[in-house]
Amino acid sequence: SSLTSQEEGEFDWDSTVQGAILGSFYWCYILSQVVGGMLTQRFGTKAVFGYSQLATAMCSLLIPQAATIHYGLLIVLRSIQGVASGLTWPAMYAIVGQWIPAIERSRFMSSFQGFSFGIGLTYPLAGFLIAHSGWRVVFYTTGSLGALWCIFWYFFAFDAPQKHPRISKQELEYIQANIGTAVQGGQSMKVPWKAIMTSLPAWAIGITTFGRIWVHYTFIIPGPMYMKTVLGFSIQKNGVLSGLPFLLSYLSSVVFCYVADYLVTRNLIGLTNVRKIFTAMSQVVPGLMVLAIGYLGCHITLVLVTWFLAVTLITASYAGAMASVVDIGPNLAGPILAFAQTIHMTASFLSPLVAGFLLKNNTSLEQWRKVFWVASCVGVGTYFFFQVFGTSKVQPWNYPDGKLPDEDTEPLRKKKATRRDSADFATDG
Repeated sequence: SSLTSQEEGEFDWDSTVQGAILGSFYWCYILSQVVGGMLTQRFGTKAVFGYSQLATAMCSLLIPQAATIHYGLLIVLRSIQGVASGLTWPAMYAIVGQWIPAIERSRFMSSFQGFSFGIGLTYPLAGFLIAHSGWRVVFYTTGSLGALWCIFWYFFAFDAPQKHPRISKQELEYIQANIGTAVQGGQSMKVPWKAIMTSLPAWAIGITTFGRIWVHYTFIIPGPMYMKTVLGFSIQKNGVLSGLPFLLSYLSSVVFCYVADYLVTRNLIGLTNVRKIFTAMSQVVPGLMVLAIGYLGCHITLVLVTWFLAVTLITASYAGAMASVVDIGPNLAGPILAFAQTIHMTASFLSPLVAGFLLKNNTSLEQWRKVFWVASCVGVGTYFFFQVFGTSKVQPWNYPDGKLPDEDTEPLRKKKATRRDSADFATDG
């Protein structure tokens, strides 16, 4: 909306209205996390994730007309999108515990970085479409693609291996043997919210990823403004340069997650230490790099290289703290993720809010350094909570009776996988 106002002057919306439009999505996104965990535990990933994506796509198709009628309708549609998007992450994580053995979990988690790939494509696509066809086409295009995707999801996604009509008996037995006793109760299990909310490992995930999201959203929201006001890039060039790091981050996430699984399956490093190493890579290093950007001035090549590396390294979290969501409670991954997301996604609006406050009347390089200092301190500082309290061990509250089974539940007890990953079967075998 702000982009439209600046480039075309179509809507005379003041900063309060623009803030309400942008904020409606994020507030609803955060507030719907716990609901997403509860719905997923009750109805499963296929239904919750599928209908949420469909709702988001339908709203995108309606947004251009709604914006023309009244900004209030736009706020309603963005709120619905926020709620629907908030349901998706708990739903995605819930399926991991059902399908993916611990020794393959990091690799599967890299698939979640598909959203980075989407962001990376959307930035240049939106810049091109706006320049040639107007902003409305952006919403029609993304909405149509989202609706088309939902058709494939309906036919090829299943909540659990035993529900897949085309899975082989051999593959089913392999998955069940390697997941073992960690998954019990399924959708009928009551969520132990008190135990989750008083769990230090769960809090460690939420707090440390708060810092990662803060740094990440410094690149996503204020970042393009920095490229425009400080580096002087045009809209189209800005779109390409803003999107490219996210395309690279998808590839890097695959590499990070495969390396993490390699270290675990070869018994080179324990699973908990692997999670901590990759968590440090995902926010301590980018936290220092975002600070460095503020002191590189207008050395565009150095700024872009540092920028790209920082965004790329952020994805290491999917082999780190984000993978720990399933490690500590594979039976309750959806609710755990909902709890952690409620904490860390507050950074998704606080980060640009603080940046906007610092840059309100002055977008000089000196002010941008303050933005980067805050991001760096938050990113690096929150990591240490995970260093102290983070773990990969399954927690007692993961089980219906609240007790660890007699057998050793450490994921590393499983033999190494010798056949192709069962992750391939989480959608269609």
